Amino acid sequence: MALTKRYLKSKPVCKVTFRLSRRMAGSAAHVHLVGEFNQWNILANPMKPLKKGGFTLTLDLEPGREYQFRYLIDQVRWENDDRADKYVATPFGDCDNSVVIV
Repeated sequence: MALTKRYLKSKPVCKVTFRLSRRMAGSAAHVHLVGEFNQWNILANPMKPLKKGGFTLTLDLEPGREYQFRYLIDQVRWENDDRADKYVATPFGDCDNSVVIV
């Protein structure tokens, strides 16, 4: 997994590319990126499958903020990004959320 950030000079936006590795995705048919940027809507951001396995998605995010997120694999399994900027405990107490800082 990897997060890449590209700040635009023409407008106050950071293009963040989220990538779930083939190893983490396993035999997944579908992966969704779920987080504060989409009000935790599990269907709002489907990720695109990559030819060599894994999934990717690029979002335009407002700089100067932190966004919590997770990957939802095949609507049943949640995964964090192992290269997130940090992790915070969820209100549910049994896991952490990944955080990207832009």
